[in-house]
Amino acid sequence: MPLSAGARLGPYEILAPLGAGGMGEVYRAKDPRLGRDVAIKVLPASFSKDPDRLKRFEQEARSAGILNHPNVTIVYDVGQHDGAPYVVQELLEGETLRSELSGGRFSSRKAIDYAIQISQGLAAAHEKSIVHRDLKPENLFVTREGRVKILDFGLAKLIHVEGSASASNLPTATEPGIVMGTLGYISPEQIKNDPADGRSDIFALGAILYEMLSGQRAFRGDSTAEIMVTILKEDPSDLSLTNQNVNPGLERLVRHCLEKNPERRFQSARDLAYDLETLSTVSGTAPAIPRGAPSRRWRKPLAAAALLLLGVLAGWSLHTFGKKPPAPSYKRLTFRRGTVFTARFTPDGQTVVYSGAWEGEPARIFATRAGSLESRALQLADARVLAVSQTGELAIQLGRQTVWESIGTLARVPLDGGAPRELLENVVAADWSPDGRELAVVHRVDANDRLEFPIGKILYESAEGIQSVRFSPRGDRLAISQDDNSIVSIDLSGKATVLSK
Repeated sequence: MPLSAGARLGPYEILAPLGAGGMGEVYRAKDPRLGRDVAIKVLPASFSKDPDRLKRFEQEARSAGILNHPNVTIVYDVGQHDGAPYVVQELLEGETLRSELSGGRFSSRKAIDYAIQISQGLAAAHEKSIVHRDLKPENLFVTREGRVKILDFGLAKLIHVEGSASASNLPTATEPGIVMGTLGYISPEQIKNDPADGRSDIFALGAILYEMLSGQRAFRGDSTAEIMVTILKEDPSDLSLTNQNVNPGLERLVRHCLEKNPERRFQSARDLAYDLETLSTVSGTAPAIPRGAPSRRWRKPLAAAALLLLGVLAGWSLHTFGKKPPAPSYKRLTFRRGTVFTARFTPDGQTVVYSGAWEGEPARIFATRAGSLESRALQLADARVLAVSQTGELAIQLGRQTVWESIGTLARVPLDGGAPRELLENVVAADWSPDGRELAVVHRVDANDRLEFPIGKILYESAEGIQSVRFSPRGDRLAISQDDNSIVSIDLSGKATVLSK
């Protein structure tokens, strides 16, 4: 029987129904102890008499509860009320990926951004030996801030929980004759009732990425049997048939996810995330990769040969033109798992200030030095460093920081500590003038990005979107990079020159 507003589940007060599905009913509720709203999924008492359904519900709570990642729904609590078990989760505001897909296919950039987040959430789950097994657009939620959350680990397969005495009580294989998952996104090995591991989730993600890029499902049919045969025997149509803007490198990545044989797919979600991030560095596009491109095992030798050839050509050029630039050297400065957003040198040339989100925690600003194994966290939460002045003052961006979106409130703060002084909202990027007195900013107003210097004076406006800005050493020009991959130089009168497309 559905719960009405005002009813209580343990300490939680029901506020309103949110929806219902095969795994139970979902309600918005209030936790009076912490004063926050939560989502509660309740398995009805009549269903709880089904041992298999109850076991799956308990497994969902166990699986999600041991995960702590920004792209996986947070589980706060579990309990039972009048024989009905329930799980308490974070309350999300937004819509499912299925709802968002109803508007048609996505841009390559947006699809890559979403796929990066999903693959990072899966990587966190797989590293805990948890396989989702039912990844689909209905089980992916996009918050209003653009963060993708993986929902419903109700079909998750807990292969092994180190040190857990109860692990043996959880199902470790699909029951004979039962196909777990949702047709259209299920992997070939799941259809054949073979053991499923993290590569099954990668197959599902490949199908979802295909759908985001094409607006059509990767595997279709008029019946269950037809869809199964398609998944087992056929490849999806070329993405270029529905979206000619898809780069060949991205299409090859999708097909690598959708290999029928799991041995030929990406072997880890972490590797997939890395390759997606490589594509995203150029705004969702990548250099075209010919269809006859070498396999992965040949990439390193060919890359080494290419580097050797480049070295020979560089040596010839230097010998010919007689001017040798200093060779750069690189040292690893960070050793934690997560994402580094931006990094800048301080005036001493030895200290690096960077923004990073480690181990699923919110982004913060850190400082480290060459040769040091440790980073010192500055007292600046949810912040990204934009620039460091010659006088040792930081320009920072406040607000929730993500890989796929960089916009927030511009503030300035001394490097040696102090309270940030907020200057301007909706800032994408900023850089200090060489004398450290003024800031050039990229200010988002409506749908356009404006380059302002000083703040308030518009030098350049773009509907393409501006990603970054830098002053020239003399302070007489600014360079910006735009979302269309162009580099533009602008003098202080506002005259713009395209340097590269």
